[in-house]
Amino acid sequence: MTPVGPALADAEYVLPLRWADDRDLPDLAAYLDRLVAWMPVTVVDGSDDARFAAHARAFPAAVRHVRPDPRPGRNGKVAGVVTGLRLARADRVVVADDDVRYDDATLRAVLDRLGDADVVRPQNVFDPLPWHARWDTARTLVNRALGGDYPGTLAIRRTALGPEGYDGDVLFENLELLRTVRARGGVVRRADDLYVPRRPPTARHFLGQRPRQAYDSLAQPARYAAELAVLPVVLLAARRGPRALLALALAACALAEAGRRRAGGAHRIPATASLLAPGWLLERGVCAWLALALRATGGARYGGSRLPRAATPLRDLRARAAAADRARHRAAHAADAGPAGHADAGPPGTDHPDRHGPSPAPRHALETA
Repeated sequence: MTPVGPALADAEYVLPLRWADDRDLPDLAAYLDRLVAWMPVTVVDGSDDARFAAHARAFPAAVRHVRPDPRPGRNGKVAGVVTGLRLARADRVVVADDDVRYDDATLRAVLDRLGDADVVRPQNVFDPLPWHARWDTARTLVNRALGGDYPGTLAIRRTALGPEGYDGDVLFENLELLRTVRARGGVVRRADDLYVPRRPPTARHFLGQRPRQAYDSLAQPARYAAELAVLPVVLLAARRGPRALLALALAACALAEAGRRRAGGAHRIPATASLLAPGWLLERGVCAWLALALRATGGARYGGSRLPRAATPLRDLRARAAAADRARHRAAHAADAGPAGHADAGPPGTDHPDRHGPSPAPRHALETA
């Protein structure tokens, strides 16, 4: 085994995992075998006992393989991410889903961009590209054109989320993480020119994701309103005739193509994905109304639970962050005063406003999540 290189020894890779099917275990184990040659790796595994043991046997010995900490919330991935960040031995951490496949050069590039940021969002691309992955790539292109995609991987500073982590009772946990960092004054950078391959899901899993992905849009009211409008607009165009429908289809293709050509994407993403944008937008228009029905009946299903909230509004997260900061300062002040009003060192690791200075002024985030 090649030793960990010095350039990446000061970073860590965290992979939250919870599998009910081990068909992809050989591929994941082979990837981890390459990965541990570049940097320390922690897999936070919430699978059942039998699969946890099978994973331990299959993974390289250098992988730190642990259970997630018990945390409130029905989104198990959040527990995996927060546990991995708590255990991380380095400040720079790459968090990635089990289907993400970095190479050495892309890992170095995404970590380098943490130099002036708290979170870096690279761009996932499917590899290989079966029909359903090509269809879903149309979604990626529309997202790139309208403000950025939400990948299955991020580079993040270990301390960016704070001791509370982030809310585990939301469906769109990627957005919740980004908003939580921004609410604490952190900087989030898009890296649309860093392309990280990911394995596509099975066609069956892809089909099951359609309403759930539409439900994510409830966290972005303006976007969701636009998606709800798609179906009425298409029906209105159909009444006006084929030319109106053709104009809508061409507009959808042009929007997706703008996303494909952004940041060198034309060299990494096939043009056929842009041609599928009209179909994907029609699908999303239908599923947006299905998401509304799901919301009325208790939320979207994820991991055996129903999650009514897609994500927390940024203003609410800012209020939570401010309240938590005030509580920490009060606790530090009380510990410093001691029981008789005398200076006291307080428990190890307690933040002390006089020793460390006031909380830093928030840095302005570079995007709106």
